[in-house]
Amino acid sequence: METGDVGPGLCCASFNQDSTSLAVGTKTGYRLFSVTSVDKLDCIHESTETPDVYIVERLFSSSLVVVVSQSVPRRMNVYHFKKGTEICNYSYSNNILAVRLNRQRLVVCLEESIYIHNIKDMKLLKTLLNTPSNPSGLCALSINHSNSFLAYPGSDTIGEIIVYDANNLSTVTMIPAHDSPLAAITFSASGTKLASASERGTVIRVFSIPEGLRLFEFRRGMKRYVNISSLSFSPDAQFLCASSNTETVHIFKLEQHSPSGEEEAPSWSAYVGKMFTAASSYLPAQVSGMMSQDRAFATVRLQMTGQKNVCALAIIQKLPRLLVASSDGQLFIYNIDPQDGGECTLVQKHRLFGSDKDLEETEKSELPEPPQACQSYAATVAIPTSGPVTATLTGYSEDGGAKKGEVIPEHEFAAGPVCLDDETEFPPVSIR
Repeated sequence: METGDVGPGLCCASFNQDSTSLAVGTKTGYRLFSVTSVDKLDCIHESTETPDVYIVERLFSSSLVVVVSQSVPRRMNVYHFKKGTEICNYSYSNNILAVRLNRQRLVVCLEESIYIHNIKDMKLLKTLLNTPSNPSGLCALSINHSNSFLAYPGSDTIGEIIVYDANNLSTVTMIPAHDSPLAAITFSASGTKLASASERGTVIRVFSIPEGLRLFEFRRGMKRYVNISSLSFSPDAQFLCASSNTETVHIFKLEQHSPSGEEEAPSWSAYVGKMFTAASSYLPAQVSGMMSQDRAFATVRLQMTGQKNVCALAIIQKLPRLLVASSDGQLFIYNIDPQDGGECTLVQKHRLFGSDKDLEETEKSELPEPPQACQSYAATVAIPTSGPVTATLTGYSEDGGAKKGEVIPEHEFAAGPVCLDDETEFPPVSIR
């Protein structure tokens, strides 16, 4: 989520692969937050070494973080933030537009090329050159490292999606997803589903991976075109949320309807549904298609409109939540009713700049009383984290990455191990 000059110095925001951490880039550096508790937002690390950070990505809950600054937009720096050291850096032939990580691969997206690295030693494995023009750096990487599927636009005029196997370095399939260019794509946690939206923003489709078959089609609305900026599956891939430049976040439920309607108890809605299905063959394709598409299962009315934001569905303290990080520097947490859906309840909001205490009284008056179910899980708040490391970010070695200003070379790292050193995290990064 790039925000430009909007908000108090916020340049970007991204959730990590399992939505347990939020990274934000600012005009003065970057911050990492733990989002494993509703009532408390812990800043686990803050760096002011690099200004104007417009890309910051953390690998799960590890110490590995990737940073790109507007001051050197062609260079990617990989840090071990707990030690305050640089693991490596690489420079590319053009500005870096996006970086994606899983436990096997690190993918760097430029406007007309994509670079695939082995994350364990940062060796460049593959360069996809002359990809269709992709000025927004749109791409998605499956967080399931056993498949490491990569998705990116196959055209700059229509909504084609190329699915690429980043483990075996081969193309899997091409999906003709939309008539207009792509605006958003994301994988489910298992890598078996891929959701997409086009620049029109009216229809969201879900495909099976690797087959590329259409599984679901959801209509966000036909009244107006919107810019969908964020798509995210729930951890179990039963729900999909979509946020845009409007005030509404939509949550769709991925459920297969029973094919044998005769076995179900008859109802008025079922009868009307059959009539619509029967009539669809006599109607224009656009109208009949709209009838067969499911609308949102749940919605959220944000307190702002016209601002970019990034959303995620997560389980926090054993309950399903919707997280929305806004370009004005706030994190909103909503409860979701997984059975009945409807309007989601705002349970907490946090400031990503300054202190929550500054607005404590105001926020208390605005928020409804939290449900009793939340309080019973208060003891399950996440693992305590260590304080921020403030050591100077010094480079590992001149041979640890490409030198500033050079096009990325295909080479191995210098000899000697570079390990993340955390007992429960992955990698460690090891040099062979």
